Amino acid sequence: MAETTEFRVYNTMNQQKEIFKPVVDGKVGMYVCGVTSYDLSHLGHGRAAVSFDVLYRYLQHLGYEVTYVRNFTDVDDKIIRRANELGENPLTLSSRFCQEYLNDMMDLHCLLPTHQPRVSDHMDQIKDMITRIISHDCAYTIEGDVYFAVDKSPNYGRLSGRKLEDNRAGERVAVDSRKRNPFDFALWKAAKPGEPSWDSPWGPGRPGWHIECSAMSAHYLTFKFDIHGGGIDLIFPHHENEIAQSCAACQESNVSYWMHNGHVTNNNEKMSKSLGNFFTIRQITDIYHPLALRYFLLGTHYRSPVNYSIAQLDIASEAVFYVYQTLQDCEDALSPFQEVNGPKVSLTKAAQECIKKLQTDFQTKMSDDLSTPYILNASLQEALRFINSSLNMLKKKQQKQQKLSAVLSLAELEKEVKGVLSVLGLLSPLTYSEVLQQLKGKALKRAGVIEDDILHLIEERAQARKNKDFSRGDQIRADLSLKGIALMDVGKETIWRPCVPVPVEQEPQAVPVLVPVPVEQEPQAVPVTVPVPVPVEQEQQAPAS
Repeated sequence: MAETTEFRVYNTMNQQKEIFKPVVDGKVGMYVCGVTSYDLSHLGHGRAAVSFDVLYRYLQHLGYEVTYVRNFTDVDDKIIRRANELGENPLTLSSRFCQEYLNDMMDLHCLLPTHQPRVSDHMDQIKDMITRIISHDCAYTIEGDVYFAVDKSPNYGRLSGRKLEDNRAGERVAVDSRKRNPFDFALWKAAKPGEPSWDSPWGPGRPGWHIECSAMSAHYLTFKFDIHGGGIDLIFPHHENEIAQSCAACQESNVSYWMHNGHVTNNNEKMSKSLGNFFTIRQITDIYHPLALRYFLLGTHYRSPVNYSIAQLDIASEAVFYVYQTLQDCEDALSPFQEVNGPKVSLTKAAQECIKKLQTDFQTKMSDDLSTPYILNASLQEALRFINSSLNMLKKKQQKQQKLSAVLSLAELEKEVKGVLSVLGLLSPLTYSEVLQQLKGKALKRAGVIEDDILHLIEERAQARKNKDFSRGDQIRADLSLKGIALMDVGKETIWRPCVPVPVEQEPQAVPVLVPVPVEQEPQAVPVTVPVPVPVEQEQQAPAS
């Protein structure tokens, strides 16, 4: 284990930041609630995955051996309902959307968890846990159904701070009048005609929603493990019920840290499939690079709500382009030089200070409950500005020793920046130039043009300037800026790059955005036009304290 600042995480159970100490030194067990696989994943799913992917990466960066478990709920009322609508086998439909989810996560640069258990593959573990709960007199059977008796859980509500009477009875299913207490929840549901079922001691049926995570986390991580994560909406009742049933099955059951990511909102309302106000990940990555979407999500602290914003996606996209253009320029500048080393070659003092500050900031801020916004908006930007400043200095005449020192400094800075990007999941396996081309391709799609159109306008602008028709030249440049295309004069050459669309004062122009689709329709990207507000710095949310 490397010497580091103590890692502190916010524990929902105690509602405060706590120093992270794993159950077993050097090892971490982490379970994160995954998706119910009946449709393409929306931005809220992407946020949860990215949030805990960064946690996973950072724990590995700190030197921990991490066992990361993220489940798939592939047996559920919603899956059955959707399968019946489509005339498809529920498990076949669910398996298809499990794979679609994995495809989306790959696009977002999320590492594969150590284990990705599915409910349908763990019926024995689920039934064994239910049997243990019944044997401890904490559950009862009614006509093939098994219910957990919340009255048997004296600490029920300790995670959420809610009283028993606050429980949303029937949140996911209809209230059953046969229950001893209206807040008791199903561990096992008796089979119904046309639904998938499995044999059990209580008759054929399938598991309730909550029991699956308790059974699978215990199977892969034992009853005592370090981190249980998920969206903030899962605190109550799902995670509260998990605690109750896990403790009923094993008195020593304990999760050390409960961690929850904030909502993604659309017009300040939670984005979800049930509300029909969601955007699928693919709708967004159709016109924005997946790295831009990841950057956008990391620009807000994982515990704070993040509001879906085209303006902020544009800013994130430009930021990613700036990162990769800087790295490309650095690579180009260093390419003529062979490996630079030797007793007389050392880093410049300024480079040493820049690297030290980046390392210190990264360690300090990431160890403070994963403060990614500070890294992206301050530390990383300072390092990139220093690289660009150093590149300009490298172009000037210098003594050989000074130049070699500058080259070595740039090489080390590039290495440090790449290290930060890697932990944040923002370092692509592709070359810098390939990523830049992809970003430009997305910008062209958003602008509704092809590159030949831009090249033609560059030629027209050059001719207008040659003819001293500067107003026409300025108009071409302004028109392209409206569409998110910036023209840059470099020497005698004009090049283009993506930029944040610049709206005309008092006449906001339209750019393509995505419209939420009804839940029952296959999600598609639907281009419409709305006025784009001038991006303001305040829209980028600060980390929660």
